[in-house]
Amino acid sequence: MSGREGGGRGRGRGRGRGGGGQTPAPDAGRGQQASRGRGGGGGPGRGGRGGYNAPPSTSLSVSATPFQPSLSETAASLPHEMEQKLTLEASTPAPAPQVPLNPPDLPPASSKAIRHPKRPGFGTFGKKVLVKANHFLVAVAERDLNHYDVSISPEVASKKVCREIMNQLVETYKDSHLGKRRLAYDGRKSCYTAGALPFDSKDFVVELVDNDSQSRRERKFKVSIKFASKPDLHHLQQFIQGRQLDVPQETIQLFDVVLRARPSKSCVVVGRSFFSPMLGDIGELGNGLMYWKGFYQSLRPTQMGLSLNIDMSARAFFEPILVLDYVAKYINRDPTRSLSDQDRIKVKRALKGVRVEIQHQGHIRRHKIGSITSQSTQQLMFPLDDTGNMISVVQYFREKYNIHLRYPSLPAVQAGSDTKPIYLPMELCRIVEGQRYSRKLNERQVSALLKATCQRPEDREKSIIKMAGYNNYNQDELVNKEFGIQVRPELTSIEARVLPPPTLKYHASGEKSVVAPSVGQWNMIDKKMINGGKVEFWACINFSKSNNVGKFCDDLIDMCCSKGMECNRQPLVPIRTPRQGPIEKALFDIEADTSAKLAQLNMTGKQLQLLIVILPDFSGSYGTIKRVCETELGIVSQCCQPKNVARSNKQYLENVSLKINAKVGGRNSVLQEALNGRLAYLSDRPTIVFGADVTHPQPGEDSSPSIAAVVASMDWPEVTKYRGLVSAQAHREEIIQDLYSKKEDPKRGTVHGGMIRELLVSFYKSTKLKPHRIIFYRDGVSEGQFSQVLLHEMDAIRKACVSIEENYLPRVTFIVVQKRHHTRLFAANHRDRNTTDRSGNILPGTVVDTKICHPNEFDFYLCSHAGIQGTSRPTHYHVLHDENNFSADGLQILTNSLCYTYARCTRSVSIVPPAYYAHHAAFRARYYIEGSDFSDSESSVSGPGRATREKNKEVRPLPTIKDSVKDVMFYI
Repeated sequence: MSGREGGGRGRGRGRGRGGGGQTPAPDAGRGQQASRGRGGGGGPGRGGRGGYNAPPSTSLSVSATPFQPSLSETAASLPHEMEQKLTLEASTPAPAPQVPLNPPDLPPASSKAIRHPKRPGFGTFGKKVLVKANHFLVAVAERDLNHYDVSISPEVASKKVCREIMNQLVETYKDSHLGKRRLAYDGRKSCYTAGALPFDSKDFVVELVDNDSQSRRERKFKVSIKFASKPDLHHLQQFIQGRQLDVPQETIQLFDVVLRARPSKSCVVVGRSFFSPMLGDIGELGNGLMYWKGFYQSLRPTQMGLSLNIDMSARAFFEPILVLDYVAKYINRDPTRSLSDQDRIKVKRALKGVRVEIQHQGHIRRHKIGSITSQSTQQLMFPLDDTGNMISVVQYFREKYNIHLRYPSLPAVQAGSDTKPIYLPMELCRIVEGQRYSRKLNERQVSALLKATCQRPEDREKSIIKMAGYNNYNQDELVNKEFGIQVRPELTSIEARVLPPPTLKYHASGEKSVVAPSVGQWNMIDKKMINGGKVEFWACINFSKSNNVGKFCDDLIDMCCSKGMECNRQPLVPIRTPRQGPIEKALFDIEADTSAKLAQLNMTGKQLQLLIVILPDFSGSYGTIKRVCETELGIVSQCCQPKNVARSNKQYLENVSLKINAKVGGRNSVLQEALNGRLAYLSDRPTIVFGADVTHPQPGEDSSPSIAAVVASMDWPEVTKYRGLVSAQAHREEIIQDLYSKKEDPKRGTVHGGMIRELLVSFYKSTKLKPHRIIFYRDGVSEGQFSQVLLHEMDAIRKACVSIEENYLPRVTFIVVQKRHHTRLFAANHRDRNTTDRSGNILPGTVVDTKICHPNEFDFYLCSHAGIQGTSRPTHYHVLHDENNFSADGLQILTNSLCYTYARCTRSVSIVPPAYYAHHAAFRARYYIEGSDFSDSESSVSGPGRATREKNKEVRPLPTIKDSVKDVMFYI
């Protein structure tokens, strides 16, 4: 008898959550014995959550004997129509529908063999609403399309120079040799034509004036153009119609290059974005930087056809000012007297690779900065000629150019090479306009950039339409007349759906134990945490000058207790206020003091459970505190800013209490639907939800490793507690390397490890259940990496599972989470308060899986959060592998519901929490290797002219996180 056939809705004496019917079902519900089910047995029970009868489970010790993961061959299933019919109405809880299970697929041998799952249908659940997307429909006329390979010698690194060469070639040879064809050139190795050129292969000589040379000499280049292929427009049409699975990348690339040709000539190109002072306001960001506005543009195949995605963009650039003025702004003081060694090194790092121009010779010459000299211009000597006569920079400029340097105590800019250096005074060098700043901005600059570019949805929509009109695609000779491309002038209208929010369950002792969020928000008034944590031993250390710390701690502990936690009202030791000495020493001292106090109280085996840290008044210590507490002392810490301590605001205290509760092992709230067994694809069988992300070093940093993080849920069916693991890997490596590992040990034999295996075992230890389903949310993967990441990471997941027990193959759904895209969704009517939130953005729960989505594959856009300021960015979810037979509604509802379980606040969030947590964990781990706030640190970087990255360099492992910290959500 299946679980579905057992117990009805009668009110029986059974109290457990499990089984049904008269047959024990060890894996039904939460795995409790059937005799304790809410319904079940033969009596008038209330009816269990159903579930299914998996094979009997053996009582196991994970450390000694592998658990039994085999799935039932006779798992009950509902017809597909029932599977799609999901309801969230407030009614008597119904069991989540059973999902048919197919045998899991074995991973393909190579990325070329990978086929991502086709869309299982379109979602139907939710309230229908009309939205607009910043996608412009593109129509293409029939043309004889041709692709040619381009080779330029001597080789040129700059795309800008390559374009100048090709522009000169067209101007010189268009009528005589090119058959009057216009070329669409990508700036590298390819060009495209509408109509064949009158040759298959030909070499050209192009002369280009070198503006950077002293004599403005003409440089000669040999350009070879050779026929490569004929892009297939029919293939593209078949792909968009769903009749062809292979992406016609060459054809899409051709049209993308054509549409980018015009702005590439007049703008600074950064990736797929274009910037120019002519495209909008410019302004200062501070420290010698400014912002330029521009636009992002990308051509994509979608369900409605080719779509041109256009969005507003902004970027930091160097101000085109004298190097002397830049240095003054960068170090924020008058540099004209002299530079300290520390300041000189900072300036050297900031300016390395930056191009400057000088005019003292009567014409403009350009150089690239290689270094800043350690000697001043009056001290710096160099050989004047082959005789070995030495002369100072100051003397040389006075005698050669009659220029009397005003600041001889400053160092010189060094250009040229180390063997043939060129020394230039800072006061004569001007930074060339249009150079993007590629390093990480500081907090003030980020704030200034956001303030300058933040736009309400209605204003952003207008800016996008204006930018599309400015580009004037349909009047462009190359775009419209040559290649027959037409771009619709209006945004795309889409019928979206707004999913209702889930119901949240709090503790029954509060006045309000069940909450229905409104527009993605709720509060903790009259509510108590569903599982309040216990903090018996805590302490506080104050690194600030605040005198309000005692009251603040009292208020914070009172708040924790009022919200359902069980906390000792008094700290284990008096509040410590170290005024001098290293922060590390102060942390070790308080740990020693609290350990001594516990020993004095005969609390053997006990340790400090929470350390409240009031941060110093200056920034830069947060990373050190977290590294010491988590990797050396094994203490869970909660850091607080001095300004918040001074205010002691109730809302702030409430938010901190939520974080503390999660950090000490409590739960703030859970999904009511999960508890009632009504959340499809989660409640019907033990399910573990993973989140994974890789964070990379800041731009320009060439030696630091990338950090991978994986988190996994440790409770079921609640799915609120996530254990996190982190690992360092090669610089800029996107594929997670430590998901599974296998080593041979002389004593123990084969030793299996890796983050997936460890988290699966932890799930079993925590729940005494065996994960039958894996839902894997993977953040940070670009489209070009989909197949490679899936191939390697699915293989690692499979190997990790089988290493636990032979033939253990839980069904896996692998979903990529993408936030770094440029699709924006706007309300059809910005003044309709029924379809917008207070910020003017679309409502939380808005989902789109038609028109602008992939022609064949399973993807959707979900805006799961309420906007605060600016224009909300929906998250794009793309299913790369699915063995759990998700319906469109099923995955969309599950993902949206999980977005209401983020532990840090009483708002739904924009990214599914496991992916969000993985990001936090990876970000936290970078502190372990950088020591302090790397956002404020001066790391050894090379500027735009980067050195070769040492990707194969041996990676230094991260410090080990102590078990007492690793077992809780330390990273939030």
